[in-house]
Amino acid sequence: MHMFEQDMQKSELKRVLGKWSLTAIGIGAIIGGGVFVLTGTAAHYHAGPALALSFVIAGIGCIFAALCYAEFAAMLPVEGSAYAYAYGTVGELFAWIIGWGLILEYAMGAMTVAVSWSGHFNKLLHLFGLHLPENLTNDPVTFGGAAVNLPALVIVWFVTWILVKGIKEAASANNLIVVLKVAVILFVIIMGAFYIDVANWTPFIPENTGEGEFGIDGIMRAASIVFFAYIGFEAVSTAGQEAKDPKRDMPFGIIGSLVVCTVIYMLVAAIMTLLVPYASLNVPDPVAVVVDSFGPQWSWLAKTIKVGAIIGLTSVVLVLMYAQTRIFYTMARDGLLPKIFSKVHPKFHTPYINTLLVGTITAVAAGFFDINVLGDMTSVGTLAAFAIVCLSVIYLRRAAPELPRGFSVPLYPLTPILGILSCLYLIESLPKH
Repeated sequence: MHMFEQDMQKSELKRVLGKWSLTAIGIGAIIGGGVFVLTGTAAHYHAGPALALSFVIAGIGCIFAALCYAEFAAMLPVEGSAYAYAYGTVGELFAWIIGWGLILEYAMGAMTVAVSWSGHFNKLLHLFGLHLPENLTNDPVTFGGAAVNLPALVIVWFVTWILVKGIKEAASANNLIVVLKVAVILFVIIMGAFYIDVANWTPFIPENTGEGEFGIDGIMRAASIVFFAYIGFEAVSTAGQEAKDPKRDMPFGIIGSLVVCTVIYMLVAAIMTLLVPYASLNVPDPVAVVVDSFGPQWSWLAKTIKVGAIIGLTSVVLVLMYAQTRIFYTMARDGLLPKIFSKVHPKFHTPYINTLLVGTITAVAAGFFDINVLGDMTSVGTLAAFAIVCLSVIYLRRAAPELPRGFSVPLYPLTPILGILSCLYLIESLPKH
């Protein structure tokens, strides 16, 4: 364990993140793809008005894992999330597997969100009468010929530039974006309360019509799908060496961002299904559709929501790529990847070589590949990492009970056991392709 203490003392990265910036990193990653994209299809196909219950179930599954993350983050406040925790407890092989799993999880998440960002951006352009050629807004598979999703490629390069410039600038940009997108969502919730139609909640839990379609089965299936929307809290734990007081602030950021976002998601799901029939929510921009239901006099708000969605998705790409570059950095520093990827820029104090590589790969993939199944693949990888973190807490309590723990999981060992079981159950509930 002394290795981690040395890492904490000789960090080349700047300690500039306080507890509210860490919480904002979590909210920045959590509120994005889930609320702006997945809510509509999950309600339409699986849960109906009971989608709010799906978010509660997914949130409960997450809180067990989040409490385990918080214990680790307070005990081993180093860069690298589940990878670093595994490296310090169950050994290099497990750590290497988890590290690559996390790199792929964040990469796929960033690519998926970048493509979604491009879709929202194009819709916003259409509102102003601007139309990009189809071969510049689609991947070659979808277009059926030579094409590139240019907006997706550009947003990834823009985010890469911010990340190379420095984490303080990235965190400041993220804090501003989080305030804006939470304000937009709260405005929709408050305004929507004046237009609700209780008849849309009859029945609240539609009768089951097949495997994973409505009923209790459908609520559980939707919970496993919207779980993708929650993965951002883990990104907080990748910021260990840039936190001002990691032992106190990391648990605050992890648990705080998860609680805030669970409440917001429940309210959004409830308002959406009260405002419009769940059957009409099978669209890529469900929040904008809900605002359209307010009437034509609110068309300006629909445009604002589209801008809010674009800004919100930008911060998700930012946080996912940030997390990915920090895991890359830690693995390279530990010798599990080439050392060059841990090289830090002399002026910006960021791991710029691996950031440029991550940015290039993510931009090319977002611009040229069809990314339909990535959401589910991301969820499986994340759930597996969460389960291993819960298992590692049990292992460490037995192997090293003397370690100082700034935060201890409540109701041990029940909490980590429930974390493992809920993650495995949600993996089993995911759609089989």
